[in-house]
Amino acid sequence: MQLFNLKNKNALITGGTHGLGMAIAEGLAIAGAQLIITGTTPSKMEEAISYYTSKGYQAKGYLFDVTDEKAAAENVEKIINEVGDIHILVNNAGIIKRELAITMPVADFRKVIDVDLVGPFIMSQLVAKQMIERKEGKIINICSMMSELGRNSVSAYAAAKGGLKMLTKNLATEWAKHNIQVNGIGPGYFATSQTEPIRVDGHPFNEFIISRTPAARWGDPEDLAGTAVFLASKASDFVNGQIIYVDGGILATIGKPSNEE
Repeated sequence: MQLFNLKNKNALITGGTHGLGMAIAEGLAIAGAQLIITGTTPSKMEEAISYYTSKGYQAKGYLFDVTDEKAAAENVEKIINEVGDIHILVNNAGIIKRELAITMPVADFRKVIDVDLVGPFIMSQLVAKQMIERKEGKIINICSMMSELGRNSVSAYAAAKGGLKMLTKNLATEWAKHNIQVNGIGPGYFATSQTEPIRVDGHPFNEFIISRTPAARWGDPEDLAGTAVFLASKASDFVNGQIIYVDGGILATIGKPSNEE
């Protein structure tokens, strides 16, 4: 189990104040990591840090926008001075704007690209500098099934997540010689507070997800923890430039769902 032990490791999780980012952060904390959480909303940060500390995890929060290069640089330097080296970076912060491509404002398209793709580049570049000096580091980019597939009304999100997949591969190519592993996780459809209103019997999208997923269920946020711990630990020291899809099997099939005759 020492392969998966994250004791004495500092893990920075962007957008780790709610949802899947919080589930990933908790998984890393259970494996022994000290958490560094970023976010932009003070109330959410206060709630998240309160939750982490109530569970006995070591956690500190920093409020800044990952797309603001100056603020990101200042806070990464502050984190290193106050907490220590960053051993694990999880680029989780992201947004989605649902709008048909024909009517989507260009400003909205740019905003999604900025948060979901440029933000991870800024954070990876900043954090990798001290990883290169130390000759060790783990970067995990939170991709999406939209890194592989298109879907109605998410052209900006799919473009960003497809770009993030290729950014992951390219950073792995450049930084592997420094003993830095850069990989991604592509979540499927998960049971979060955001999806709660549609996860009810009879809702068309709920029925679609359950029937389309070979596992015949929504993912639990905790289902991401094992993959995150693997990619953050010594167990993945020779895994680089890969995207692991945690999707219950959706991307594995184009045939009838497994729960149909």
